[in-house]
Amino acid sequence: MANALQQLIRERLDRKGWSYGDVARRGGIPRSTVHHLATTDRVVRMPQPATLEGLSKGLELPLDTVRRAAAEACGIHVYGPSAAPGADGEGSRTADPEVDLLIASVQKLSADDRRHVAALVESLLDRASREN
Repeated sequence: MANALQQLIRERLDRKGWSYGDVARRGGIPRSTVHHLATTDRVVRMPQPATLEGLSKGLELPLDTVRRAAAEACGIHVYGPSAAPGADGEGSRTADPEVDLLIASVQKLSADDRRHVAALVESLLDRASREN
């Protein structure tokens, strides 16, 4: 079974159709580093901050998402926003790179575009509640 960092990298590569080299170029880190992190079953120690930043940039994911996956791959549990109670107030939600990416992306939008996204989300939630 792949560790959290392997899963994150592989899912992103599959979804975007990228190679290790593509990620390395965008992130300014060696291709061998991306390959190593994507294929090593057990990460012995936490990658250097610059490596995590480059991987984050190369994968186009928030740094916290990459850092959390790397820590989990090393056997370190990171408490943070993804360990917060879920929307229903019960338990904790699991780290979801798509949610992290959406949150980070929405913050980059203009105020007008954020209003459009908020209206879309409200519409989808209304529809989901009617279906239940």
